[in-house]
Amino acid sequence: MAPSVLTRRQVLVKGVMGMAGLMAARGTRAAAGAAPAGAPAAPPAAAAGTLIIGGDLTVNRLGFGAMRITGPGIWGEPKSPQEARAVLRRAVELGVNFIDTADAYGPRVSEQLIAEALSPYPPGLVIATKGGLTRPGAGQWIADGRPEHLREACEESLRRLRLERIDLYQFHAVDPYVVLEYSIEALAQLQRAGKIRHIGVSNFTASELARARRIAPIVSVQNRYNLSDRRSDDVLAICAREGLAFIPWAPIAGGSADRLETRASSAVEDSARAHGVSVLQIAIAWLLAKSAAMLPIPGTSSLAHLEQNVAAASVRLSAAELAAIG
Repeated sequence: MAPSVLTRRQVLVKGVMGMAGLMAARGTRAAAGAAPAGAPAAPPAAAAGTLIIGGDLTVNRLGFGAMRITGPGIWGEPKSPQEARAVLRRAVELGVNFIDTADAYGPRVSEQLIAEALSPYPPGLVIATKGGLTRPGAGQWIADGRPEHLREACEESLRRLRLERIDLYQFHAVDPYVVLEYSIEALAQLQRAGKIRHIGVSNFTASELARARRIAPIVSVQNRYNLSDRRSDDVLAICAREGLAFIPWAPIAGGSADRLETRASSAVEDSARAHGVSVLQIAIAWLLAKSAAMLPIPGTSSLAHLEQNVAAASVRLSAAELAAIG
């Protein structure tokens, strides 16, 4: 879900607590929908199970990516700001309690729409944003990891989102002209100042993640990952082992609602027919089954597509289907 100008979008839960969080996600997902008699029905997104980020933020394991609520090319205002706000409100109604955005989306537009639609925020809703990419023009994504820029970007995001503290602030992309450790230390200082609760990273390699973790506790990684792009398998494995959340951006491979551009397209289509859903929903269900560390954030500007995406939380792929998909 980003231009290819940069390597884009490539929970510190310590020791036992981290793995306990992931195991809780497995257990919750298995029991999804089994509400006690007379209890209100769980919202659709809850069918994905839960994940604990940073040891203290429990979220449903199907989030919402707020990049597509902006204008064409992730630039400027959307055609209908009213519909964009309606999508955000409906996502929360459906049980989504993790919304991901960035100051670069619009730029600034996505954060503004989130605040307009949802502030004051309901209890338990986690707003995650990112800093470290600038947008000098449409189609341009320029890394800026200078500490002074990150401090300013964080302050501006706090103001736009109408927050006193950001639950998850992610370093959007490594700046090739700034030492990575300097950028992460700037976020650590913001954390100590109470501006951000937890630190995440995006578009990181395994070695870059290791370097960042030597400077500050990192609770999540947001990298491109889907059925046709699994280059971050090694990073996903680290997240699963160490108790970090893995947030796949571009969670749905290219293609259409009928056919995905993936080597496993035939198996995906077979599963879609068997479950009576679209191949896009199978792509989301596959991510959820792939790892308990996975927190997909499919995004859309359409209410109808939002409903379909969230409905994927209840799709359970069999072991045979997962093997066929690969």
